Amino acid sequence: MLTSFFSKSKPLNLLVIILLICAFYIGVNFTTWENGFDWGEFFEKLTALFVLILSLMVLNFIAKKNELTKRSAYKTLLFAVFAISFFHLLENESVIIANLCILFALRRIISLRSHKFIQKKIFDATFWISIATLYHFWSGLFFAVVFFAILNFASNFRNWLIPIVAFSAVASLTLTFHLLVYDQFYTFSDWFQASNFDFSRYGELKVLIPLSITLGLLIWTLFQYFAAIQKASISRRPILSMILFSLVVAVAVALFSPTKNGSELIFFFVPLSIIASNYFENKKDRILKEIILATLILMPFIVAFFV
Repeated sequence: MLTSFFSKSKPLNLLVIILLICAFYIGVNFTTWENGFDWGEFFEKLTALFVLILSLMVLNFIAKKNELTKRSAYKTLLFAVFAISFFHLLENESVIIANLCILFALRRIISLRSHKFIQKKIFDATFWISIATLYHFWSGLFFAVVFFAILNFASNFRNWLIPIVAFSAVASLTLTFHLLVYDQFYTFSDWFQASNFDFSRYGELKVLIPLSITLGLLIWTLFQYFAAIQKASISRRPILSMILFSLVVAVAVALFSPTKNGSELIFFFVPLSIIASNYFENKKDRILKEIILATLILMPFIVAFFV
């Protein structure tokens, strides 16, 4: 039943998923005000919710346009379920904004396969990742995905220099903004976020339960994704491999992140949603897929009401 409903991408599917995100986001952010109601904080939270919903739509657009998945609602549903299962993520506006920037970058990176406007796309992708680092320093590891794409689609000497130009542009704009607005330089210490390798919070049930289910899904679907890469055409194989490489980079971002409360996993959810969506779109094991999908949908409710 669930697989039938989400097997097609329709406005109703997207509306249900957006309402699900809104319900949990409001429940986490707008039900209590520790220091009293504040309009500034209210609009900040509202903006983050809009960015989260926009991220959902950008993911849907990327997957559809580049045929990373079939025309189903699984990828948007999975991303939404993963995001709302980690309540600290919903409270962290910085990682939500950084993730949207990474999605904009991935959109440009994947479109390099068309071999059109290559230099512009490399510049745009690096530009967006550079902006993401202003909100989450370690999202800069996604620069590796840019170089991976250049190696696969545009291995020209001049193309390897474009990311340096794009990064310098963002650095110059940031320095200028801080000088004009704050009358001070934006230094490396302002930008850098020290890593934290204390994983003790992963032992808390609110993090452990969704993390365990998410990793279980990854292991279960990853082998089938490897098989899909092997069966894919030569032209499509680099794109599927890039999603896999993005997953590895996202794991590295989470490991080096200064926070270890689940919010750092948001970058991991994008490639995982695409990988897992390919599994659900397969016609085999329909009953098992119903059970897995039901478990995933129930996951945020279990964390919210029983943990």
